[in-house]
Amino acid sequence: MLVIFIAISIIAILLTRGLKLSDRITEFSKGAGHKDMLLMVWIFILAGAFASSAKAMGAVDATVNLTLKLLPTQFLLAGLFTSSCIVSLCMGTSVGTIVALVPIAATLADKTDMSVALMTASIVSGAFFGDNLSFISDTTIVATQSQGCKPKDKFKFNFFMVLPAAIIVAITYLVMGSSTSEVVIGQVMWWKIIPYAAVLILATCGMNVMIVILIGILLTGVVGIADGSYNFIVWVESLTAGVTGMGELILISMMAGGIFALITYQGVMQRIVDFIKSKVRTRKGAELSICATVALANMATANNTVAILSVGDIAKNIAKRFNIDARRTASLLDTTSCTVQGLIPYGAQLLMASGIASISALDIVPFLFYPMLLGVTVLITIFFPTSIKHINKTLK
Repeated sequence: MLVIFIAISIIAILLTRGLKLSDRITEFSKGAGHKDMLLMVWIFILAGAFASSAKAMGAVDATVNLTLKLLPTQFLLAGLFTSSCIVSLCMGTSVGTIVALVPIAATLADKTDMSVALMTASIVSGAFFGDNLSFISDTTIVATQSQGCKPKDKFKFNFFMVLPAAIIVAITYLVMGSSTSEVVIGQVMWWKIIPYAAVLILATCGMNVMIVILIGILLTGVVGIADGSYNFIVWVESLTAGVTGMGELILISMMAGGIFALITYQGVMQRIVDFIKSKVRTRKGAELSICATVALANMATANNTVAILSVGDIAKNIAKRFNIDARRTASLLDTTSCTVQGLIPYGAQLLMASGIASISALDIVPFLFYPMLLGVTVLITIFFPTSIKHINKTLK
């Protein structure tokens, strides 16, 4: 995938008009080094270090053994999805959920006969459940602020939309995992679980995800050195290996930012949005246009929060013209952006999940049933508006 992004970056630079070659490269570099992109790079670095050091000191194996002891193997896949839904709802971040749970899912896959891609997809799918619904999620905050409604009102409206999709996906994963063979459970060394437990608890309390991961890294060192899993030098080596392993993902993310900067400079996104707006004639068309604009912005930015920020005002204007409830508009923005973000292989979540699980992001996509059904749910509510009326009645 890195080679593909290098090729696209070169083509984007060559096709950009109105600037000298040196200026095109400068514009590309500004996008690659944008503050949002650099923040994601820091998360990649910390996540890689945490995942590697936790695995080296046995935290992942200990957590996996505890999971196998508490949960029958045939329920593992559905259990991972459900756990990811709950954790992400509490954390308010899909990235934090993936960092915490994908190492466990990948190791569980190694111990059973389940596909690593499938197990990883169950975590990523659940991560977007909370990303879409949580009160403290960036997407929820931005979507509600841009439309002038309260997060709790949007939550109620959104919850009844996405719950059927979550239930269907849980049942699907339950059926797919029902044939999983029993495995031998190793010894549960409870003290090795401390780094993971701390990460989950602190994130659930609303602490900044970077600080949470940093504390997790320090705990892997303290616990690992204290119980003799490794010495200080080996711990540092494991951190270095984890950071190095994220190198490709970091480069892909930065190139995606550079490509979007050139697209923005050329006004491509604005022309597409203007075209979509000019074709809106009905309420149904208005809702579809809101979904289309945020989806396009998301595919271009590879960041659902930035996408909502980019088109929030446009969506609000369209909603006013066709008398669309602000809660409905916020829900469309948030749900559609999470659908797209959950399926693009160059998004931060899939890049991080694939990096931790040591597989291709493209291998995970076919098993991302929740983002897929999320998109289907949005379309159903648009083409069959009576479903929205039932939601409104329920809320009243």
